[in-house]
Amino acid sequence: MSEESGGVVVYWRPMCPYCVRLLTQLLFTRLKFTKVNIWKHPDAAAFVRSVADGNETVPTVTVAGRPMVNPSKGELLEAVRAYAPHLLSRATEGG
Repeated sequence: MSEESGGVVVYWRPMCPYCVRLLTQLLFTRLKFTKVNIWKHPDAAAFVRSVADGNETVPTVTVAGRPMVNPSKGELLEAVRAYAPHLLSRATEGG
């Protein structure tokens, strides 16, 4: 996934209330991100396990390739400001 190196990727799975919360909050920003369903992509599930102590904890998000396990919207936007500020040029920065 090319977005991993410089963008935001949200790893999620169906019926995850934490995923629904974060994805819903992100709808109110203009931040562009890629969603990856770990139940449909075994490599993505393996990646999540590799950064979440062997668990499939979602949402797991990468910002410019840096993983974050179950971040809040504020934590995610803070990481974008630090590691991929070009993504916020049109996004809402409120956290």
